[in-house]
Amino acid sequence: MKRKTHINWSKSLLLGAGASSVLFATQMTQADDFHNNYYNYNNKPQVGNVFVILMENHNFAQPNPASSPQQILGNPAAPYMNSLITPGNANAAQVSYATAYYNTGVGVHPSEPNYVWAEAGSDFGFHSDADPSPANGNAFYDNAAGLVSHLTANGNTVVFWHRNHTPHLLQQLNETGISWNNYQEDVQLTASPTNSASGTNGPVNPYNGTTQYNYAVKHNPAAFFGETAEENIFPLSQLSEDLSNNMVGRFNWITPDQYDDAHSALNGGFTYQGTHFTGDQASIAQGDNFLSIVVPEIMASKAYQNNGVIIIWWDETEGGDSGSFTLPEFVISPLAKGNAYASSVFLSHSSDTKTFEEIFGLPFVNNPIPVNETNFLGSYNNVATANDLSDLFVSGVIPSPTNITVTVGSPIPEYQPNHVKQIVHITNNGSSPIPGPLFLALDNLSSGATLINSDGDTAVLAPLGSPYVKVEVEGFSGNTLRPGQSATAFLEFLDPGDASISYNPRVLSVTPAP
Repeated sequence: MKRKTHINWSKSLLLGAGASSVLFATQMTQADDFHNNYYNYNNKPQVGNVFVILMENHNFAQPNPASSPQQILGNPAAPYMNSLITPGNANAAQVSYATAYYNTGVGVHPSEPNYVWAEAGSDFGFHSDADPSPANGNAFYDNAAGLVSHLTANGNTVVFWHRNHTPHLLQQLNETGISWNNYQEDVQLTASPTNSASGTNGPVNPYNGTTQYNYAVKHNPAAFFGETAEENIFPLSQLSEDLSNNMVGRFNWITPDQYDDAHSALNGGFTYQGTHFTGDQASIAQGDNFLSIVVPEIMASKAYQNNGVIIIWWDETEGGDSGSFTLPEFVISPLAKGNAYASSVFLSHSSDTKTFEEIFGLPFVNNPIPVNETNFLGSYNNVATANDLSDLFVSGVIPSPTNITVTVGSPIPEYQPNHVKQIVHITNNGSSPIPGPLFLALDNLSSGATLINSDGDTAVLAPLGSPYVKVEVEGFSGNTLRPGQSATAFLEFLDPGDASISYNPRVLSVTPAP
């Protein structure tokens, strides 16, 4: 079992974590092995461990490259980052990058909403950098829905709290038994992972050589969801040991502190490769220095070399949310197209979330996006409808549940007047499994007909207002539709006019209503 670094946040927390970690570690190992075996049946290259390094507050390109904060592309304070995106450079051999990665939504600022979005596919309308708490309104978890009573078979009544969990990526990984780790620099210097901490009298930082420290909860996406806020969290120093012992998670968040993530300049600036930088250029140099150390360390590990993926991610655009401001997004992997392949596919934070869920065979999170938070083109960056990162990888690496055939059977008249039943078959004709349940929406249903057994109307995925039914599927791994497998939906209509019933079937893999 993995050794954990001891952090004395609280005695009760440590006892609770220790009591559950033995069983959970075993479950994670079995689930990871099961997942790998299951997804290898199609003999395609499979993504191994995923590492996401979270960086801060700089555009990839902007109308004025030297305006503050300065852009990353071509910046002399970022030689390592620019080497990754230079064709022919040895550092770029396994790198692809995005040229059209945009802010998730107009006005989605400051940092914190973007980290929450990366975890849950929405910022829930909260625009602040405050530490999470119910009082602040940014604790998106465990909302008590009220007391629920349940009558047991022997006549006893059990009363318990029913809680609503906000769907998010790490919760999905927990439910599926896929291991994950959360590495946060300087977290060991705070009283709790949900409390920020900064100062000048910390231990010597191994990356920048100072005693300054700055752990910011706003840059820790797991902290805003109660079931993951204090789970699987480690100081960044644990990463080296875990890489050496091949004990990292299948999925790994990695957040440098606010000096090493290029957010803030150190007191007195930073000397990097013989040049002394101050102000914003110092912060960029600090981030570049950090990446130049950590990325090669990950790449040298067994976890990476077995088809691992490193994603270097930036939080938000600076100076504008239009098409003139793009964010850096680098993918490093043996499975990437490589040699600084530049993708022009329209991407956002929802693209990363969607890709992770495709890699791990998870349903897409579908948390509601505030109505005013469209992208600059006027559409919404829902996870289910966003472009994934597949263009950055060689063909077939990212599973994409897109090849679905719907076969509509002939109407079956019922004994009741004006009632008609119909059987619809949904077939996966692709090469990748599709996580269930599925939802069959009936767009443009003929005006006189009513879908009696509807489970609701589409409310977040246009066209809106279409009735839908939930379709459970049974596959090799629970509720999963394997390639070549079909699921069946039963429809029942009421048509007082006794006319022919028509509609356009649409299959969704996420709940089409909040």
